[in-house]
Amino acid sequence: MSDVVARLQETRTAIARAARDFGRKPESVTLVAVSKTKPVEMIVPVLGAGQIDFGENYVQEAKEKWPALRERFPQARVHMIGPLQSNKARDAVALFDVIQSLDRESLAKELAREIERAGKAPLLIVQVNTGAEPQKGGVLPGEADAFLELCRSRYGLTIAGLMCIPPADDPPSPHFALLGKIAERNGLKTLSMGMSADYEAAIQLGATHVRVGSAIFGARG
Repeated sequence: MSDVVARLQETRTAIARAARDFGRKPESVTLVAVSKTKPVEMIVPVLGAGQIDFGENYVQEAKEKWPALRERFPQARVHMIGPLQSNKARDAVALFDVIQSLDRESLAKELAREIERAGKAPLLIVQVNTGAEPQKGGVLPGEADAFLELCRSRYGLTIAGLMCIPPADDPPSPHFALLGKIAERNGLKTLSMGMSADYEAAIQLGATHVRVGSAIFGARG
C-alpha cells in the first residue's frame, strides 16, 4: 500500500503547485480522494497519511465501509458524489458529511424532510449537467438558477455550491467556466470540479474541491 500513499503525496504536491501557478493558496483547494469500489485495506493507509475527504458513489457500499472506518478515523469526511435515489435520502443524511449530487425536486424534498427529522445537515452541493448529457444526472444549466431558488425558498435547504462532470470527449475548461458563472450569480463559493485527468484546469478556473480517484488508488478495476 506504500504506492497508494506515494501517489497521494504526488497528487497533493501537484494540486499545491497548480494552485500557486494560478495565484491561489494551496489550502483553498480540498482534495476529495475517490474511494468508491476500493477496499478498506486500501483506504486505511490514505487515512493514516492524513487525508480527510473521501468520495463514494453508492449508499450501500458506504454503509459497509465507513462506520467502522470513522471509529478509527473520526476526522474523516465522506462525500456522496454519485447519483442519489430519493428513497435513500435517510441513509444519505445519516452517512454523508457532504452530498454533491442534489439534482431534482423530489430529492430536495426528501433531503429536507430527513434533515429536519435527524437534526443533522450535510453540506449540500447541486450537480449541474453542463454538457446536457441525457445519461448523466444533474440540473441543466438553464434551469440551475430556478432549482437553486426552489431548494432555498420552498425546502429551506442551505446550498453550499455546485458540482459538474464534463463530457468525456469535450475540453473541460468551458464546462468549468460555465459552472463558475452559475455559482457567482447565485452567491455560491464552493465549486466541486476536476478529476484525475483535468483537475489542474479546474483549479485554474476556481475549483474549491477536486475529486481524484485513479491518480491515487490506481486504475479502476
